[in-house]
This record gives sequence, structure tokens and C-alpha cells, in this order.
Amino acid sequence: MTLTERDLRPADAEAAWPLSIEAGWNQNVIDWRFMLGHGRAIGVADDDGSWVASALALPLGPDLSWLSMVLVTQKRRRLGLGTRLLRRCLEHVEAQGAAAGLDATELGRPVYLPLGFRDLYRISRWHIAQAGAALPPPSGVRLRPMTEADDARVAAFDTTHSVMQRGYILAHLRGRRPDLAWLAERADGGVAGYVVGREGRTATSIGPVVAADATIGLALASRALAAAPGPFLMDVPDSHAAVADFLRACGATSPRYFIRMLKGDLPGLENDGAIIALAGAELA
Repeated sequence: MTLTERDLRPADAEAAWPLSIEAGWNQNVIDWRFMLGHGRAIGVADDDGSWVASALALPLGPDLSWLSMVLVTQKRRRLGLGTRLLRRCLEHVEAQGAAAGLDATELGRPVYLPLGFRDLYRISRWHIAQAGAALPPPSGVRLRPMTEADDARVAAFDTTHSVMQRGYILAHLRGRRPDLAWLAERADGGVAGYVVGREGRTATSIGPVVAADATIGLALASRALAAAPGPFLMDVPDSHAAVADFLRACGATSPRYFIRMLKGDLPGLENDGAIIALAGAELA
């Protein structure tokens, strides 16, 4: 058996996609190509040239990178490949002087703790077959479709409320699924929140949703959910009880959870008050 470690590039997206399919994850080839084009990804290829392991670091500004897509095919597990590639990505991030974040499953968390990661908050993954009617925004706030002209303002609002610098991700998602991209504006034209989403392999992912308060965020999330047929996925911090109540009323279930974790220092990343829903574990 020959295992070769090398960089994963956008041209490898279709060949790497079976790793996430086997794991039952929701990413499609477009997701893989986007992440490989913007992040630092490392993989291991088997002696027949097929990818058997991967890991990825996606930059979210100079002070933070997001680690994800740590995958090992079933027949090559228990060889330490996932941890090895994760360490390679972590070394790359720390060489840039950045902190490293990730969303850990209950199985992954024990791997990350000895590497120096600490818990920030818990996130529930909601499966929604079909949502109901959209909820109205609060008085003084209107919702409208997001356009390319809004990208800079949305990115600035997002950074203020999430401390991430991921404008390129938000613009990609807005352009990819404009029917899911909505902006909340106050009477003076100021941004009060936004929602974007994307199609996945098995379900449409709603998020991120970032808003000045939970009422605005819930109106945005419900508008996106009403804009497309299900099924949907939403990753919601457990602190947002009103969002969880709304999803339960829609018949949604939450069979699994993640723990947001951080290695390094990035003040504010632990604050989930404005983070109504995430972009998914791979995009933060």
C-alpha cells in the first residue's frame, strides 16, 4: 500500500467529493471546488490515485482560519491520517499568526482538546422537512432581496457581529442562491441582518443568519425557509431558544450537535448572540 500526501486543488473537487458522500455529509461538488479554491487543503491519495483522506484550512481574515473537511475513508481509518492532516493545516494557520476555529462533532472533540482547542458554545443541527409561512419582521424593519450592491455593507455588518472576515463567502452564497439571500434594513437604511443559503447534496442549507436581534434573525430565517422547497438544514446555537421553538413547531428535529472550538485568541468569537444560524461546519 502506497499513500501519498499532497495538496488538494480545485481540479480535485470531483475526485475528493466521495469522501464527504461516504461520511453522509451534505457538501456537493460546488462546495468542494469553492473551498479548495480559497483555502489550504491537504489530502492523502491511495496507490490507485483515489483520495482517502483530507483536511482544509479556510481563511476568514488575517486573524482566523477555519479547519474543516477532516475526512478519512472507511478502509483507511485508524492509521492516524486525519490527525496528521489536521496538524498540517494547524501548522499552516499558526505560521500565519492566526487563530484556528472549528465545529467539532461529539466524536471529534476528544481529538481536538489535546491539540489545545477550547469550547466556545454548542450548536444543534436541525433537519427541517418543510417550513411554514414566513414570519414578519419587527416594526421599523423591512426585508428585501439581497443584491450584489449590498455585498460590502453585508460583509461589514457580518464582521462587526461575528468578528469573522468572510465577505467572499457571503458574496459567493448570495450569487449562488439569490432566492435564499435576504437583507433586513432599518428605516434609515442601516443593515439589521441578513440570511444566505445554498443547495447541498441532500438538503438546502440555510445560513449564515446574522442579525441585530433574534426577532429579526428569525424573520430572515423563516423568509429563506419559505423561499424554497425542503428538506433543509440549519445549524443554530443552543442559546437561541426562540429559533429552536419555531423549528420544532415546523416539525423539525435535531439529531446531532456540534461544539464550536477555538485554538488561539480571537476576542468576540465566543459571542453567539447575533449568530442565529451558521454557514455549516465547513464554512463557519
